[in-house]
Amino acid sequence: MERVGVFICHCGSNIGAVVDCAKVAENVRDYPGVAYSTDYKYMCSEPGQEMIQNAIKEHKLNRVVVASCSPRMHEKTFRACVEKAGLNPYMFEMANIREHCSWVHAGKNEEATAKATDLVKMAVSKVCKNEQLQKGHAPVTKRALRDRRDPVRAGYR
Repeated sequence: MERVGVFICHCGSNIGAVVDCAKVAENVRDYPGVAYSTDYKYMCSEPGQEMIQNAIKEHKLNRVVVASCSPRMHEKTFRACVEKAGLNPYMFEMANIREHCSWVHAGKNEEATAKATDLVKMAVSKVCKNEQLQKGHAPVTKRALRDRRDPVRAGYR
């Protein structure tokens, strides 16, 4: 049974000035699979990460969704955070509500909040289908990497 924790980041005023983060957390609280939902000013900070780790233990969460900035910026941070709390790092999803909501809407906006809610619900639905993965390594045959379009570079004469 899925027990998803949802954590909405204000990113200071970067997200919070446009998206009503508390309302997003409230809107997804009763969404199927969600066992815990909250918002916090800086989820990537040490106190924010501790909040996630404590909630995982306290609420017996087995999946986590963080709605914040770009995964390019903090996905590794949050994967490491959930792993430190004992979860498989692939039982985590991120919803990018900074670039997809707050940066494309002007002022505090009901549309931005509704869109953020939808993005979080989509991330919850996705994380419920995630399977535990393990990191692995595969050997590479360098011969397979030759450029077949250029006979000289590919070693053909």
